[in-house]
Amino acid sequence: MPTELPVEVSEYNRSFVQTLEKIKRRHDPVVTALAQGVVEYKQRMKTQKIDNHVQHFLDRFYLSRIGIRMLIGQQIELNQHQQQRQRQQNDYVGVICTHTRVKEVVQEAIDNARFICGDYYMLMNVPEIELHCPRELEFMYVPSHLHHMVFELLKNSLRAVVELCGDEADHYPTIKVVVAEGNEDITIKVSDEGGGIPRSAMEHVWTYMYTTAQTPMLDPEFDKSDFKAPLAGFGYGLPLSRLYARYFGGDLKLISMEGYGTDAYLHLSRLSDNEEPLA
Repeated sequence: MPTELPVEVSEYNRSFVQTLEKIKRRHDPVVTALAQGVVEYKQRMKTQKIDNHVQHFLDRFYLSRIGIRMLIGQQIELNQHQQQRQRQQNDYVGVICTHTRVKEVVQEAIDNARFICGDYYMLMNVPEIELHCPRELEFMYVPSHLHHMVFELLKNSLRAVVELCGDEADHYPTIKVVVAEGNEDITIKVSDEGGGIPRSAMEHVWTYMYTTAQTPMLDPEFDKSDFKAPLAGFGYGLPLSRLYARYFGGDLKLISMEGYGTDAYLHLSRLSDNEEPLA
């Protein structure tokens, strides 16, 4: 049995966790708010892309933010004993799942992406997504991070396919998701036939605010979190997803064939000896 903490220590810890929760909620809209700021910056400067200094600042800022929110989220979850007992699985240590079931997380991302795509384009016939993944594949990871990265890749593929074929098409080419297990990495490949990306544009896809979609303007009171952004338009999906992958020693790469489609390779490190990237 764990030793009970003194009353004053328990009260202090409870107050500390409540403060962390308030801080976390207060900073939920930072990504979209800063994205809106960059949109206004580009409009005022009359430019279509940001310079390298701003790009480097945003990379460092968001990587630091991922780390801080990871620590805050871990502290909050570890101290919410009642919620921990209510979990059906006992394989969570804070926000980290020691047995993340890859197929379940990816399938949830597929369902969510197809729903948003259908709602955005008002489709009766949403493009199909075919998943090939070993049923029992699991490893230690943060499920919310994995969901976010796969979800963003699928949104890009769905949009590319729908806009290539038109929103009134009777049939769309199937998007394929293949998960492979290696000794060092678990790799997720998302393949679409959405027309691909011109070679001249490949260097820009990792730039914040680079997008071929119309950039939406946010209401001043918009307070959505990182994981509830619109289908497209901010150009944050790829660069942020790459940062999430790199935070745990992975990576995200794109290979495109203009006129055909794009393959995205999400590498997730399954080794636990990676240091936090601070620069």
